[in-house]
Amino acid sequence: MTQPTLSKVVQRLEDSLDEQLLIRNNQKVELTPAGRLFAQSAQEILGHWHRLQEDMSNLRGLKSGQLRLGVCPMMSSLIIGLLTRYRQQYPGIELQMYEYGGFGCEQALINNSLDIAFTALPTTHKTELSSQLLTKYPLLACLPQGHPLADKAEIKWHDFESYPFILYNEDFSLAKLINRLSRKAGVQLNIAFRSGQWDFIAAMVEANMGVAILPEPICQRLTASKLVFTPMQPAMTWDLALIWRQNLPLTPPAQALLSLSTPNTANPENPLL
Repeated sequence: MTQPTLSKVVQRLEDSLDEQLLIRNNQKVELTPAGRLFAQSAQEILGHWHRLQEDMSNLRGLKSGQLRLGVCPMMSSLIIGLLTRYRQQYPGIELQMYEYGGFGCEQALINNSLDIAFTALPTTHKTELSSQLLTKYPLLACLPQGHPLADKAEIKWHDFESYPFILYNEDFSLAKLINRLSRKAGVQLNIAFRSGQWDFIAAMVEANMGVAILPEPICQRLTASKLVFTPMQPAMTWDLALIWRQNLPLTPPAQALLSLSTPNTANPENPLL
């Protein structure tokens, strides 16, 4: 669609609704309050249309359709096994994958722009989302070799107080978990840097820019680095789960993924494998 045609479509919408949807000036175009309401409602309508299409495809035995799947970047390498089994079992389903932090996945589900998502628990919108736990991994303190804490058998929250801390971006579920547990222990972390990339966090720790907390499977990928990984006390886990809208039925492709991830149809200890 060309820009003039698009402008005419928007103008017809505004005339029909008797509301201005866009604020236009030389620098930018932004939504009015009516425009934001219209955009949110339109997104929900498209979501319902997608669900209708998936219900229709289910009549054909899941031979076709789409799955809008949200994935947190830190989890992407851990879900390959499950997604491979899904593709083998349902080759006609088109996987549309979107990368968000945990909070971003939740918002996309609530806005009906995702069908289901991988994230870490706990969720922020507990009353609006359902979840199925997939597996748990220990969380370990990540320290550079030669660090004053590197010889300790276990790390407590108060041990971090004197050192700069490298944390995940604010929309990551793991960042919210670390903040909540540290505050519960009465510790104010000295957050020096934030990142959404675990390999960059590890590189900053290795460069002695701070300390961090990483999930065990991520630590196992860093065996060639000059890092020390130490258990936390009390022990902490990274709880990975599938989440979806509580008040909307799952689309057939999403239900198939959920069924494939249950312990009785996959690896009972870790359905992601």
